[in-house]
Amino acid sequence: MLLPLTPVRFLDRAADLYGKKTGVICGDRRFTYGEFAARCGRLSSALKSGGIRPGDRVAYLSFNTHRLLEGYYGVVQARAIVMPLNVRLTPSELIAILNHAEARILFFETDFASLVEQLRRECPSIERFVALDAAVKQADALYEDLLSAGEPERANFLDYDEHAIAELFYTSGSTGTPKGVTLSHRTLYLHGLSVAGSVSGGDTEVELHTIPLFHANGWGRPQACTLNGLTQVMVRRFEPSTVFRLIQDEGATTMSLVPTMGNALLNAPDLKAYDFSSLQVIHVGGAAASPELIERLSIAFDCDVRAGYGLTETSPVVTSARRKGTVHYKNDREKYTRQSMAGWPIPGVEVRVVDPLMKDVPRDMESIGEVVIRGDHVMEGYYRDPEGTAAVMTGEWFHTGDMAVWDEETYLHIVDRKKDIIISGGENISSIEVEKAISAHPSVFECAVVAAPDEKWGEIPVALVTLKPGHILTTEEMRTFLEDRLAKFKQPRAFEFTYEPLPKTGTGKIVKRAIRDRFWTGRTRMVQG
Repeated sequence: MLLPLTPVRFLDRAADLYGKKTGVICGDRRFTYGEFAARCGRLSSALKSGGIRPGDRVAYLSFNTHRLLEGYYGVVQARAIVMPLNVRLTPSELIAILNHAEARILFFETDFASLVEQLRRECPSIERFVALDAAVKQADALYEDLLSAGEPERANFLDYDEHAIAELFYTSGSTGTPKGVTLSHRTLYLHGLSVAGSVSGGDTEVELHTIPLFHANGWGRPQACTLNGLTQVMVRRFEPSTVFRLIQDEGATTMSLVPTMGNALLNAPDLKAYDFSSLQVIHVGGAAASPELIERLSIAFDCDVRAGYGLTETSPVVTSARRKGTVHYKNDREKYTRQSMAGWPIPGVEVRVVDPLMKDVPRDMESIGEVVIRGDHVMEGYYRDPEGTAAVMTGEWFHTGDMAVWDEETYLHIVDRKKDIIISGGENISSIEVEKAISAHPSVFECAVVAAPDEKWGEIPVALVTLKPGHILTTEEMRTFLEDRLAKFKQPRAFEFTYEPLPKTGTGKIVKRAIRDRFWTGRTRMVQG
């Protein structure tokens, strides 16, 4: 029997098997999965009666809330395309994305009400602006009124086109212009199955949605959580004290973090004021993690902490540093090193590390190549950009732009983005390796290492270092600290110390491009092809 593959089936399953269980917690509101499914059905019904057609783009400008989560099912159930927007983008960036996608409706939180009049003028495709949380003059309708007009219908998924696009995410733009990544019903369904079966546990878990859901579904968790009937707790905005309180009060068992979030939690003054005994697993992704970070998180929260890897273009999870039966740790140091790696593939994808001729590099954890991926989780392509799609594909293999080493167990270790590799005097320097060494200093809160032009060496590594409040660090002290940690040619030639946070995307990734441009304005930098 062949049934269409669509994440709408996950919602149906949750309603059937966990209808009376608390499924979604958002602030002081709690919904059973039966209630949640009914709200998603009402949203679907209201959208269709309001003129939304299959394939129309429905945009959201919202922090993590139950209403945004409802969009991932209600919009898709209506056969439209849900399109979450990065709330930290500038108005001009949002306008460009909305016009490129030609969104027909925009749901917005009232935090962004002042922006709506500008969007109304400059985004002609948007026909309705719907306020999610309160009535404001800038809105054409209120979300709860919209839902009241709909019916709690259940989808007849048997005639769904599993190859139709269900979600559209625009990349963070940390390395260039944002691109629209299209994910089909089939891709999302198979990705959800893989995540649920390999990195999720049983139905007693309580998931804390710490990653913004505009970031490829917050590391692909909502589908897997709904499939498994987990309780999902919305974290509207990431603040350490809020996260600590929700872990304690809701008995959270799992959450996902990017390294900058983990660092913020570890340095929060009230870290030891809460009970974290319920926590079982922390997933770290979005950027490379150091063994020291994994160890510190493991000790602070007394739970299993493991890194993972993926991209918006891969739904996103591709690999996880979960335990593998054929790998044995000799000691804690080796365990934390393994758990800080990108890890090994989850079901549904194949991963290789290749040279420019698409030949596998040796599995010796030293030879660097580009990560390429094929499988069920890879996007259908960039929206309205066939040339951009073709540029990242070699046959069925997707080029990630990430440089890595690997071993016989197919454990990946990401060493850098292709554009961030520093080539100094013919030597390849991993900016991530240098950043990990600098971050090990107890006075360092965060750092970024980029290439700067140099007449003799072509380019050299320079470091921007944010210090912890009240700490002082000099260039000489840092050079002494790095002597036994990095070869001399890898050490930054210059340091800039600050107490200001480094520029970041909405998901907490440091925007190296913005930092690097300070040094390369008016110059041309060559990168590996």
